[in-house]
Amino acid sequence: MIDRRKFYINGEWVAPLAMNDRQVLNPATEQPIAVISMGTAADIDRAVAAAKTAFVPYSRTSVEERLALLEALLSIYKRRYEEMAQTITLELGAPISMSREQQADVGVGHLQGYIDALKRLSMREVLPNGDVVLREPVGVCGLITPWNWPINQIVLKVGAALATGCTCVLKPSELTPLNAMLYAEMIEEAGFPAGVFNLVNGDGPDTGAALSRHRDVDMMSFTGSTRAGIAVSKDAADTVKRVTLELGGKSPNILFEDADLEDRVAGSVLECFNNSGQSCDAPTRLLVQRSVYDRAVEIARRVGEEVKVGNPAEEGPHVGPLVSDVQYGRVQALIEAGIAEGARLLVGGAGKPEGFETGYFVRPTIFADVDNTMRIAREEVFGPVLAIIPFDGEEEAIEIANDTEYGLAAYIQTGDPARAERVASRLRAGMVHINGAPHRYGSPFGGYKQSGNGREGGRFGLEDFLEIKTLHRP
Repeated sequence: MIDRRKFYINGEWVAPLAMNDRQVLNPATEQPIAVISMGTAADIDRAVAAAKTAFVPYSRTSVEERLALLEALLSIYKRRYEEMAQTITLELGAPISMSREQQADVGVGHLQGYIDALKRLSMREVLPNGDVVLREPVGVCGLITPWNWPINQIVLKVGAALATGCTCVLKPSELTPLNAMLYAEMIEEAGFPAGVFNLVNGDGPDTGAALSRHRDVDMMSFTGSTRAGIAVSKDAADTVKRVTLELGGKSPNILFEDADLEDRVAGSVLECFNNSGQSCDAPTRLLVQRSVYDRAVEIARRVGEEVKVGNPAEEGPHVGPLVSDVQYGRVQALIEAGIAEGARLLVGGAGKPEGFETGYFVRPTIFADVDNTMRIAREEVFGPVLAIIPFDGEEEAIEIANDTEYGLAAYIQTGDPARAERVASRLRAGMVHINGAPHRYGSPFGGYKQSGNGREGGRFGLEDFLEIKTLHRP
């Protein structure tokens, strides 16, 4: 079993001040693969102190100096790419093909996006009135990242902090900490000064809260559930620090009658099931125009029945397990709620797939005839569960799509470009994907309403880590 009990503080791997072991499990086998230590407020104090000391010289480095460090980090990441993919498969359960093509790839794409944005970002700007605006690093940043796209969120937060001249303390998810510790090794090898990046493992209520409350932390950047994001905001309020949040979603996917049904229904099902449905922006509500509803339902049924569950260590397009027993229980409860509330079960259902009694595997599930008041239409399932909802016209589709407390992403499937733009302009969501278009590196990621605030990625992600200073000149 891998021993990763140490934390990375002030450029060194150091022992926790108090040992508090936690096992990291392989979700496909339910067997321990590593042991970490859970940090305390005292460990956070050490890490924040290191970051605070390092901020003074690092904040004064030039853009060129930081670009050189980021380029070195990118080169190291590419060299250790397969190691990152294998680590994510081991601790998250993402199938290895998906880890290579998506989970690990974001570490290259997002960092390159920041490098490109930093080269174009103006740190000094003269306003038309003659005043000067300076962009300066916000300070010491507390970063809390989730387990579902682990290195994705780590690079989006750590990369922005390092690029802008901030220093940081990272608390990754205790369910998937190994990729974060691997990234810490890469940062160390790249030559970032001691104290610029620090890592302390732990849980949210103790370690995460200590970071959010710390008076020497100038900014908190959090990705996770809306419930936990509210807790971070409350913990940060007493010190009036900046808080950016990327939270939950219940993304609508509107399929109009003029869409390519075969292509767009199939793509919608597979997108929902990607990463075992454990994506905050997954298109989990498929809204289908009633004139093509029956055809769309049958296509969804056929595609859903063809989706396979498999061993994440094996290559292929199959679906892997959920991350934990807790997550498995939540998804099972919502599948059972869908059945109890009268939704029509097309594919899957409660329980584990045949032949997968060990591991946190679930049956990819599709419900039809869903009403938007049902739990499976309102709550974030975070598993491979799709709810299909009928609508009559464009106005009703927009009304149903916006009838959610979330506003992260939305999807539109239509053969009419004018309709796509018209409907997109009325959807209360931070990102709208049209006819299967992917999220691209360098574009802002984030949402409206209870999906959070702030943006990550590219220029917009850098700006969240910068303060604005105005020079009023004579």
